[in-house]
Amino acid sequence: MNIINPIVSLITVTFNSERTIKDTIDSILEQTYDNIEYIIIDGLSSDKTLDICMAYKMEFLKRKIKYTIISERDNGLYDAMNKGILHASGDIIGILNSDDFYIDENVISKVVKKMNATKTEFLYADLLFVDQADTSKIVRKWIAKKGNFKFGWNPPHPTTFISKRLYSTYGIYKTKYTISSDYDMLYRLAVIGKVELVYLNEFITKMRVGGKSTSGFKSNIVASIEIYSILNENNHRFKLFTIILRIFRKIFQ
Repeated sequence: MNIINPIVSLITVTFNSERTIKDTIDSILEQTYDNIEYIIIDGLSSDKTLDICMAYKMEFLKRKIKYTIISERDNGLYDAMNKGILHASGDIIGILNSDDFYIDENVISKVVKKMNATKTEFLYADLLFVDQADTSKIVRKWIAKKGNFKFGWNPPHPTTFISKRLYSTYGIYKTKYTISSDYDMLYRLAVIGKVELVYLNEFITKMRVGGKSTSGFKSNIVASIEIYSILNENNHRFKLFTIILRIFRKIFQ
């Protein structure tokens, strides 16, 4: 990636997110980088999520940020993400969940600077897990070490930024996976496509504990099964060993 002042498309998927969506939107409005578009894909929320999102229209207009809200039925998280990607007109795409928010106002500026300096089309960084009620309280840290991929782990999704060109070349998220489609995407890019993954050694996103990919023993079992299926589909030689390492690492996380 070496585009002067690239458009960064930020996508948020929402469903009944009235308690957290304001923090997400505020963190985007606060960004100092000015060439942003923001897309909200809502799954027909029945609470006040849409009202909150609509109330920000004038704020985005003042910032001259293209702001799109789409509310319709979807077939799960990754289907909604795909809708956002297909609507995006930017050069770089980032996905920020409706209970996540950027750590400060300079995140997107740092991302663009690093992507241009390294000419990468895939960047990832570190993430802080925070308490749901008190987001200043850090529960644990996710250090996105590059070698973790071989253990069945991928970079934290809300810290990854991927060029629109890569999505156009390698495809969007497979909706048959409910938790680990981002791992499948990373496998297609890093292993099959040999895309260089560049690491930004900073915490850039805060994630409330308890989200779809962060809560419960059951979700970890589902994720392991899905990752095994992904590895099997791609004829990975050490798929069982990879899953064992993943589970072992989770125990001592």
